[in-house]
Amino acid sequence: MATMTEKRDYYEVLGVSRSASFEEISEAYRKLAIQYHPDKNPGDEEAVARFKEAAEAFEVLSDQEKRARYDRYGHAGIDGPGGAPHFTDINDIFEAFGDVFGDSVFGDLFGGRSGRRVRKGADIRCHVTLDLIEAARGATKTIEFERHEPCATCHGSGRKPGSKTSACDYCGGHGSVIQSSGIFRVQTTCPACHGSGVYVKEPCRKCGGAGYAPRKVKREVMIPAGVDNGTRLRLQGEGQPSPQGGPPGDCYVLIHVKEHPLFHREGAHLICQVPITYSQAALGGEIEVPTLNGREKLEIPPGTQPGEMLRLRGRGMPDPHHRGTGDLIVQIMIEVPKTLTARQEELLRELAEVEHRHVSPHRKSFLEKLRGYFTSHETSNTTET
Repeated sequence: MATMTEKRDYYEVLGVSRSASFEEISEAYRKLAIQYHPDKNPGDEEAVARFKEAAEAFEVLSDQEKRARYDRYGHAGIDGPGGAPHFTDINDIFEAFGDVFGDSVFGDLFGGRSGRRVRKGADIRCHVTLDLIEAARGATKTIEFERHEPCATCHGSGRKPGSKTSACDYCGGHGSVIQSSGIFRVQTTCPACHGSGVYVKEPCRKCGGAGYAPRKVKREVMIPAGVDNGTRLRLQGEGQPSPQGGPPGDCYVLIHVKEHPLFHREGAHLICQVPITYSQAALGGEIEVPTLNGREKLEIPPGTQPGEMLRLRGRGMPDPHHRGTGDLIVQIMIEVPKTLTARQEELLRELAEVEHRHVSPHRKSFLEKLRGYFTSHETSNTTET
């Protein structure tokens, strides 16, 4: 173990690169803190030293200003007031970082500053399905989900009506217990009362002492215009209640947008494949195309090729953050009839004869290449024989 005058590089201590993000640094510190926690390594002075070293590295690298000075000058840049911390006691670390991570496991491991951490209730989620028109215009939907609410019989107390509670014998009503190992003290949530600090002698028969019961809840949710498949909407405070009297969790509404038979969505743009005849593609013309708001006329330029994209601006999906509207992109598909009338066949045969006499440059080039290929192939076969 390096001494105070021979400190290891903080990035090396945490096992991260010099370009590591705050999340990567926090996760690395979390793993080391759990690995070398004094409660898991009683009497191991090496583990205590590693525990302190990791805390010091995290304190510097998680602070943007200190990290910049350390990157530029090394340990010399953070010596002195306002620089690297010098933890003299494990409790200093608990006090400094006890509430840094919201993770319940890590929070219980470090205890917390007040001794009884009040946590937010759990989040829940539900699903809503929309068609493309609803997604484009916005909609009001009624959602239904299940969450726990205070028991109607005991009103959330968990005890039989008329009975009383007493202080938890295990923790003395504090909600937490402290374990000591030499000079080190580790504070954890009481395993008997789960942090409530009370003991229920006569539990409520309706909820079994839980204080809460599952219940179906209906809410109306306003869905903004332009939402895409997979969008999440947050309903604050509509989640599970906190078991410790803290704020309730949130409900997240996951949006599913059904496939449309005509329109394919790509972000804010819509793509619609429209078939036209060969004569329309060659001569040009005007056709009607579908949009989200009904029919619209579209001009087909003469000589339009199969797969060509024509754009109707502002006919796509609105942006849910009010940053404009996408476009409708019409992809031209050439429709080849499977059956022909006698007159149609007569005209097409006349056209074919004209095409053979007046071959376009592109077609002439292809025919010449084809003729050259067959000539060389036949010459090759004659030489071999």
